[in-house]
Amino acid sequence: MPRHFQLTAILVVSCLLVGCGEKNDSTAAAAQGAGSGRGAGASGRGGRGAGGPIPVTTALVQAKAMPVTIPSVGTAEAQQTVQVRAQVTGELSAVHFTEGQEVKKGQELFTIDPRPFQAALSQTQAVLARDTATATNAQAQRARYEDLFKRQLISRDQYDAQIATSDALQATLEADRAAVETARLNLQYTRIMAPITGRTGSLGVHQGDLIRANDATPMVVINQLSPIYVTFAVPGRYLTDIRRYQAQKPLAVHAQGQAALPPGAQPPPPPVLGSMQSQQHSSAPAKAAEAAAGIQPGLSETGRVSFIDNAVDATTGTIKLKASFENANHALWPGQFLQVTLDLTTENGAIVVPAGAVQPSQSGTYVYVVTPDRTVEVRSVVVLRQQGEQIVIAQGLKPGEEIVTEGQLRLTPGSKITSAGRGNPEDPGAGTGGGGGGARRGRRGQGNAS
Repeated sequence: MPRHFQLTAILVVSCLLVGCGEKNDSTAAAAQGAGSGRGAGASGRGGRGAGGPIPVTTALVQAKAMPVTIPSVGTAEAQQTVQVRAQVTGELSAVHFTEGQEVKKGQELFTIDPRPFQAALSQTQAVLARDTATATNAQAQRARYEDLFKRQLISRDQYDAQIATSDALQATLEADRAAVETARLNLQYTRIMAPITGRTGSLGVHQGDLIRANDATPMVVINQLSPIYVTFAVPGRYLTDIRRYQAQKPLAVHAQGQAALPPGAQPPPPPVLGSMQSQQHSSAPAKAAEAAAGIQPGLSETGRVSFIDNAVDATTGTIKLKASFENANHALWPGQFLQVTLDLTTENGAIVVPAGAVQPSQSGTYVYVVTPDRTVEVRSVVVLRQQGEQIVIAQGLKPGEEIVTEGQLRLTPGSKITSAGRGNPEDPGAGTGGGGGGARRGRRGQGNAS
């Protein structure tokens, strides 16, 4: 190939490479500029959003009387449970109640055919009459033998034999009387009475069955429902406090059951601990809505501690207690599981905050306190105990201070806030309503500012 052709090809390739490089540089620069513009715009919007106050829910620290309680889970059990069994053997001739019926003490439940026992009683009475006549004759013979012996007309042996015969007949007479009483009792046992007042269970026998005395299977079981026991266990470390307060006055026990749902209905979701959801759930509108849906409120009964076990269970470390409930309306049922609260005493002037206000950290618990300029500061607190949806503070807060109960995740010390309503534990519905209006007003203010 001629040399001038080679030089020409090299120049053409070089020009092409230089042109492509300039185009790529200009394209990259344009893309970088566009990206910078979008980033600046996003930063500008983020800056405007971050500069506004943060909506939160607040509440006031309260000083009020708070009960000191111990929660537990208990089981209702009958104070008396009687298994009714027959004491004589015979044919069951009548049943005088229906299964599940309320019966009174002394009410007739069953009747066993009394005819064989009536005949046995008549027989023993006849034997008693015969032996009575024989014993009377022997007594008269003894008196005559005694007179003859005194006049030495009969020997000593004849007199002693007559005395022995008379005494034996008297003993036979006593045995006959006992047999008559036994026959009379057996006749009474043919009418089986209710030993206690209570509710009957399912029948184990029916009319016409052959009933055996002291059979392994009871004829019916009766449970006393009023009054009734609720048995529960608490940690053994509370035993000293329980005995101390029990010596001052009877300790109250509150038993609560689950709400009654209509067939096929789903239970409401459990409230979130420390949130306004649980407070809203217990408000009057929520209760009215539940009643309209057919959801009946759960039972709530109050009783008194009547028994403290004499030993702490070494396996579980708990002490067993029993509370007695009047249960006049039979709301409590044997075998029913219940949420139990044991009231020990009442602490006056306790510092109380909603449970949602207290936040955990590695260094302990803290709350966000609202300052007069509507900013927040972090305050370390010492929690004494939690009582349902409220926490009793031992140290760190004073009554009347405003604290944040919801929205803490967006806060940092010194953040500006706007109160989206104030949740008051005494009036949760009012605080919830105010929150919605506050949030709407806050959004309108931010939109005007932007």
